[in-house]
Amino acid sequence: MNPDNKKSIQRFRIILIVISLIGVYILGTALSTMLFKADYWNQVSQRFISDSLRVEAMRGNILSADGQVMVASLPKYRLFMDFVVIDKDTTARRKAQEWRDNELAEKLDSIAEGLHKIFPDKTTDWFRQRILEGKRRGSHAWNLYPRLASYIQYKQCKELPLLRETPFKGGFCPERIMLRTKLYGSLASRTLGDLSQDSGRAKSGLEWCYDTILRGTDGIMHRTKVMDKRISFFDRKPVNGHDLVCTIDATMQDIAEKAIRNKLKEVNGDKGVVILMEVKTGDIKAMVSLTRYRNEETGVSEYYEAQNDAINALWEPGSTFKTGSIMVALEDGKITPETTVDGNGGIYMMHGRPMKDHNWHKGGYGILTVSQVLEQSSNIGVSRIIDDLYHDHPEKYVQGLYNLGVGIPLGMPMGANPRVRMPDTNKQTGNWSKTALAWMSIGYETQIPPISTVAFYNAIANNGRFVRPRFVKAEMENGQIVREYPVEVIKERICSDHTLKDIRMILEKVVSEGLGRKAGNKRFKVSGKTGTAQVAENGSYASHAYMVSFCGFFPSDDPKYSCIVCIRKRGLPASGGGQCGPVFSEISQLVMNQGVYRDPREAADSTSVFTPTFVKGNTEVTIGTVPDVMGMGAKDATYALQKAGMKVQLRGEGVVKEQSLPAGTKEAKGKTITLRLK
Repeated sequence: MNPDNKKSIQRFRIILIVISLIGVYILGTALSTMLFKADYWNQVSQRFISDSLRVEAMRGNILSADGQVMVASLPKYRLFMDFVVIDKDTTARRKAQEWRDNELAEKLDSIAEGLHKIFPDKTTDWFRQRILEGKRRGSHAWNLYPRLASYIQYKQCKELPLLRETPFKGGFCPERIMLRTKLYGSLASRTLGDLSQDSGRAKSGLEWCYDTILRGTDGIMHRTKVMDKRISFFDRKPVNGHDLVCTIDATMQDIAEKAIRNKLKEVNGDKGVVILMEVKTGDIKAMVSLTRYRNEETGVSEYYEAQNDAINALWEPGSTFKTGSIMVALEDGKITPETTVDGNGGIYMMHGRPMKDHNWHKGGYGILTVSQVLEQSSNIGVSRIIDDLYHDHPEKYVQGLYNLGVGIPLGMPMGANPRVRMPDTNKQTGNWSKTALAWMSIGYETQIPPISTVAFYNAIANNGRFVRPRFVKAEMENGQIVREYPVEVIKERICSDHTLKDIRMILEKVVSEGLGRKAGNKRFKVSGKTGTAQVAENGSYASHAYMVSFCGFFPSDDPKYSCIVCIRKRGLPASGGGQCGPVFSEISQLVMNQGVYRDPREAADSTSVFTPTFVKGNTEVTIGTVPDVMGMGAKDATYALQKAGMKVQLRGEGVVKEQSLPAGTKEAKGKTITLRLK
């Protein structure tokens, strides 16, 4: 054999042996790691983590019509303590644990006393025992305080012994949570909406309707943790949600809530609704839906916005519906305001069923003009007119309602559609009875949410132009408008000029001469219509439940606002004019004279969660002068600036480190100030 070949074979053998030995070593090391050092590497894994994390985008704010922050995402903190050090180096772990234990034992009283000063609802001894219990259990995530802490409270905790150290050294590991906060407390709560506490998803109101705009787009981050240091980098940065400018006016909302709540307490009502709408734009300036709930522990009843009846409740509207019925006949040229009808003394047999007026027990009415029929809200007058004219062709009457905009879907982003049924020409279906038309004409056998009724009256006030109710005016990014929501017209004209002129004249007389007097005002003319309907429960009207209402607009000569007030109550008296009229009057007067009305937050109701407590900064506020809000949290700073008449934009999180307008600047009312928080 060639000597060179022999040398080559020997070299290959040596290489093969070396590779085999290396393989055996690697295999042995792997087995040793899996079988004998598993605990060690599990501990290491706790200190070295690399994973893909979702980074939640900052949810956009909801602003009032004049730019005040009504809903914002503010940081809160859960305060956790880790009492056990984990380190792959046994010696280093022992030394770190010893230092932490000694520091805790030496500074325990100082820590407990400091926590008590930050959270005075718990005593120093409570915090001392709480810390000792966590230490005894050797907990890795011991909750030091049962409630969420604000950013300012969290920063104060970071100034205490041991808690001021890094999480690895001291063990203080707070968890930040972004909470949705209504800065005006319960004001317009159901309109603004809520997020689910469990999932954080939008579940109602504007939060739900405009969720895709508000929530933004989450990012993705890789985070590497080595010992007590963290290294983070983004695969995709989060894109924060945009702000929404809604149509709600905080002061008008407060006016409406106070007025209806006070009346509900006075008449012992079950539910109350108010909607205030701007005539030209359809902007919803205030929307209230209160329901009475009884506290089982205290036995005291209070009114809360638990459900949005203003847009979702399908109620029989009662006499406010009569306006549409009379307008159908006026528009068809079948009657005039001077046409007469016999009230028949308060009781009239309508196809075998008695129709009664509200004063039937006093002898009812005699001969009434069409104008007087609405002024006095005569059931007999309206039902006889409509039944005489449309009994053989009820579909023409219902189509006339649709032409006016009564009973048609409003196409809003939220709310229920009205139900005004069209007669079925197929007599076999039982869809239509002989008495159906007569009772529909006075507001029964239909289901209409209050928002639909006020939108129809708003069209009458708006010279026949039917605009869609609007809840959002604009979408903003970094203080700049990126999208505007225009006024939307459902019908350019709901009726002819002569019908509009006649009905506006009649509705003004309802207030000046008829049953709607208590809705009137000495300073300006008011137009509208009263409504009283018995409410069916379980298919029967025997429960003596009533829905009373007043819907109208003001001032009559040049309408600025339309408004509906509804109260659901039990027992007599039940009067739309007598019980809802005064609420309408109070709201109209205060809205037209807003300059003398108090700040809505100063008049916050007892259910409001808003309790302004200033921390740091200069709390003295002078209207028109920029206050010093340096060092304040977002909520306190916003309150102080909005109280001074300013619009606020927030940037960042934490406490105010910079304000775009210096403290003491004059003539600041109406100006926008940007706050930078860190």
